[in-house]
Amino acid sequence: MSETIPVDVVVQLLRAVPAGPDADPAAVLADSALSEEDAARIGYEIRRLHATSGRWRRRGQELAALFSSARELAQLRDVDELLGRLVERAHDLMGTDVTYLSEFDVRTQELRVRTTLGTTAPSFLGLRVPPGMGLASQVVEGRRPSWTSRYTVMTEAPHDSGIDAAVEAEGLVSLLGVPLLAEDEVLGVLFAANRVEHAFAPEEISLLSAFADHAAVVLQTARLLARAQDSTAEAQHAYQELARHVEAMERASEVHTDLTNLVLQGGGSHDVATALGRALRCRVELLDPDGLDGAVGEAADRSRRSGRCVRVRDRTHVVAVLAGNSLLGALLLWEGEVEFGPVELRTAERAAQITALLQLKQDAMAEAEQRVHGDLLADLLADSPYRRTDLAVRARARDIRLDELRSVVVVAVPAELRREALRSLRRAGGLVGEHAGHVVAFTAEADPAAASTRIHAMAGRVARVPLLAVGAHLAEAIDDARDQVGTATACLRVLPSLGLADAAVTTDEYLPYTALFGPGETRVTAFVQRVIGRVLDWDAQHAGTLLPTLAAYLNNRMSPVATARELHLHKNTVLQRLDRVTELLGKGWQGPDELFRVTVAVRLAQVGRPR
Repeated sequence: MSETIPVDVVVQLLRAVPAGPDADPAAVLADSALSEEDAARIGYEIRRLHATSGRWRRRGQELAALFSSARELAQLRDVDELLGRLVERAHDLMGTDVTYLSEFDVRTQELRVRTTLGTTAPSFLGLRVPPGMGLASQVVEGRRPSWTSRYTVMTEAPHDSGIDAAVEAEGLVSLLGVPLLAEDEVLGVLFAANRVEHAFAPEEISLLSAFADHAAVVLQTARLLARAQDSTAEAQHAYQELARHVEAMERASEVHTDLTNLVLQGGGSHDVATALGRALRCRVELLDPDGLDGAVGEAADRSRRSGRCVRVRDRTHVVAVLAGNSLLGALLLWEGEVEFGPVELRTAERAAQITALLQLKQDAMAEAEQRVHGDLLADLLADSPYRRTDLAVRARARDIRLDELRSVVVVAVPAELRREALRSLRRAGGLVGEHAGHVVAFTAEADPAAASTRIHAMAGRVARVPLLAVGAHLAEAIDDARDQVGTATACLRVLPSLGLADAAVTTDEYLPYTALFGPGETRVTAFVQRVIGRVLDWDAQHAGTLLPTLAAYLNNRMSPVATARELHLHKNTVLQRLDRVTELLGKGWQGPDELFRVTVAVRLAQVGRPR
């Protein structure tokens, strides 16, 4: 340039640089002596300088916003909140329509859209990108930014139908993705997308990449802190579990010590429930097999099959008490201040095993005691005086004083229930055993009626079926025990014929029947046969109607009408049957003396017939 430019013109040109594209360098140079070509060159350089200045100014603003966002993100510790704020800041920096972050799963190699901003389709959040598919996988595999100005025609990465459908539903056209890298680990991909075709400038790619680098560091730090917190929480939880386990083991040791002492000191099965409840700080109940019903029964059955403690309902457990395949009962536990864990449940199971052992021991002792009582009772009721020579001494060894026994009660108990009835009655004291198919109990009760009532009630609670019990008084000497048992047994045999099925009586109340059906039973049979034998023989060969008709006739004061009403027969039918009786017994059978003997014989025949 040969011409010179005045200083004022140069100053004006320099002032035009920051003025922007609105400034006109030609107007400033109009009064100068420059050629058009030189003026054009100066104008071009001024505009280029202005563009460069604007680019650096914008770059400075972006970097300022970038560092400001990084500082803000660095203050966050919650990962979910951090991801949301990260996408929000990227959205503000880029000014795109949609911004979202896909998290990378190292295990499955999938990407899942974790956080979005600007989306409208609900299906986009949570979208999964299979390995090797789409623009996101290209970013992960290459660990560098990838972009497309028009997604539908993109050929650099394979398409997936699910991803394409989600992109189409959201209306996205141009996408830019940059990796979130922590050292060499890919944490995810940050996307900026538009709903119009757009060619991403290098400055945009550089800006989003720089932001992603800062964000990755912050995200990795937040994750490490979260893991550290989780590890601390896990360590604290493990410590608490260890402390609880140690405490549970101490309780189990306490139960083991208590149960061992119970076994050595001869404790019972109920003592086990007490010791278990004290150690586990809970309520424990020992249930009999008969008490296992409803939900408790179902749980006990499951425990019986598995051998384990089973939950009945919330905070209630049951464990079966087993001896082989036999169910002896169950322990029912209600949780108290101690929450049941594996150690507590195993402790309950071991307690159930100890309970079974103690019950078997008690049963064995009861069986042995029952055999001893049975032998004493057999010797007491034997014909041979030799078997009773040292009976009093042997009974005293079992804490039984024969000279204090004042009553005997004979009870008719079904065979399958006899064992439990004997065990229950033995707790009442005295001498109890089995004789001639009945349960016999000698007691110190002076009143046979009171003794019969008490023994009947005790046996009934165990048997839970109707029972007959007959009591008899013993003299001061025990020598008449055999006779009194025989008399009570005879009375017991007569009671069902009198319509009794569940009662407690004494031999004195039914003395006429016991006298007749005692030792002189053969003479009674001969008497009945001699008086009404022909009627009995007729009934045996025919329908068996004469004896019931004759008994009803005598009970109704010899009234045919009342007899017919009781038997639900026509009067003529009753008269025909009475005519048959007259043929068999003779016309004088209704005379005073004959009628008395017939009445007694009919009553005895009815009593002696099985029902």
